Amino acid sequence: MEQHQIKPIGELATEAGIDADDLITFGKYKAKINCDNLDEKRIHNSKLILITSITPTKAGNGKTTTSIGLADGLNRIGKKAILALREPSLGPCFGMKGGATGGGRSTLHPSADINLHFNGDFHMISAANNMLAALLDNYNFHKQGSPEEMKDVYWRRVLDVNDRSLRFIITGLHGEKNGLPAETGFDITPASELMAVLCLSHNLEELRERIDSVLLGFTANDKPFTTKGLGVSGAITALLKDALLPNLVQTAEGNPAILHGGPFANIAHGCNSILATKTAMHYGDYVLTEAGFGSDLGAEKFFNIKCRKSGIVPALSILVVTTQSIKLHGEVPVKNIKLPDQGGLLKGMRNVEKHINILQSFGQKVMVVLNQFDFDTKEETDLIANWCKDNKIVFAVNSAYNQGGEGCIDAAKKIVELTAEPANDIQFTYDLNDSVDEKIRKVVRTIYGGDDIILEKKARRQLKRINELGYDKLPVCIAKTQYSFTDVPEHVHKYNGFIISVDELIVNAGAGFIVAVCGDMMRMPGLPTVPAANSIDIVNGEITGV
Repeated sequence: MEQHQIKPIGELATEAGIDADDLITFGKYKAKINCDNLDEKRIHNSKLILITSITPTKAGNGKTTTSIGLADGLNRIGKKAILALREPSLGPCFGMKGGATGGGRSTLHPSADINLHFNGDFHMISAANNMLAALLDNYNFHKQGSPEEMKDVYWRRVLDVNDRSLRFIITGLHGEKNGLPAETGFDITPASELMAVLCLSHNLEELRERIDSVLLGFTANDKPFTTKGLGVSGAITALLKDALLPNLVQTAEGNPAILHGGPFANIAHGCNSILATKTAMHYGDYVLTEAGFGSDLGAEKFFNIKCRKSGIVPALSILVVTTQSIKLHGEVPVKNIKLPDQGGLLKGMRNVEKHINILQSFGQKVMVVLNQFDFDTKEETDLIANWCKDNKIVFAVNSAYNQGGEGCIDAAKKIVELTAEPANDIQFTYDLNDSVDEKIRKVVRTIYGGDDIILEKKARRQLKRINELGYDKLPVCIAKTQYSFTDVPEHVHKYNGFIISVDELIVNAGAGFIVAVCGDMMRMPGLPTVPAANSIDIVNGEITGV
């Protein structure tokens, strides 16, 4: 669909049943939605479909392209389907990944706006995060030498860029008037705890309460110090007031898409906001949402954190695969993954099987969807289809990249059939009353397939403090590589017989979870040799290459 064919946002909203009074427009094609009047009964009756994938590879899997295609396919067969997705981060858009609005005929619009500044949410989160850092530094400057001075400062600054040189910095140089010298650093905005706080809040009141609870560090007299103690929760909430509202855009076929929030799944919980998902469920009979990376990361956190917090339950989980990714998991060399190789494809199905088992461990119905490419052969497609049939898993093909919603009609019909019955109750991986280390151990054993965990010295010290302060009943958010089930990216083909090392346990009290850092995790990514930014330009007034 060309730019001039996109529906005006008011028309799109009216078709979706959104009242004009609940719309805050940003030009002709974007808006925010006021969520004050959500109906829990309508939300309960909506069919939520979770889109996840097998373990990521260099070839990608195409969750967003598939999500958009399935939504368009459902609308093509007369169902009222709405997307509920995350917003793209500028870091990956200008870094290795590029844009995140789908591809081919399965895209979101206005694409360039969504990939760049959009409606300002990430900028507001960055501003709020950095304002809190400045206020904390100011407090510490004026409290120096007193028992209230900060001994340990946990809060770091953020920017929505990939900039490895900012990971570790020194602030407060050049004399006392410029503050107290301190080692700190920058994370990328999706890693900010305020991003998770925003995504897990139902309303402005809860947002304020969560900001109150953010643990900023410890004072000289070893007391925990929070945003509430700093006395600036109201100011930080004010900066996030507009960011709390979900954003409305559309697919290339003129169907509604609600985008909001963007925590990464390897360093955060990897899901869009509760408000966006519930808003989509209020207006749509079918809602398609994503969880970042593979099911072992994004989907695990979707169930154990987001669903536990919100009460929403997916009626179906869809596992997205490509022949290229499956071949890479079948140890086919990268240079050969576009060539037919049924042996490599069959060997790679062990990764598909592993992710199916993960989703089924939550009590989910599972459907495998092949994101099809032009070079995929009928024989290879049939191999995957027959494997699924033998394992009693429903299979469908997504051809939306070339055919739009028409290429997902068969998949859409199967979604309707699979979700005709009420959703199964979620079987959580752990109980909140389990100890923190036991929660992590259960995820490692049940989800990853590992044998056990090792708490390193720093993590053991942090666990003692967590238990003393009463944070031990929170769920866990494991930060680890997305490229393998272990904590080592290179262990792509390791499925069992490993141990996960937990290096740190970080309290995200505002977000309401404990982050377990496993392996060499960077909360501020770097740029590749040739960043995607090298391909971005403006031609005849139009942004290209995003």
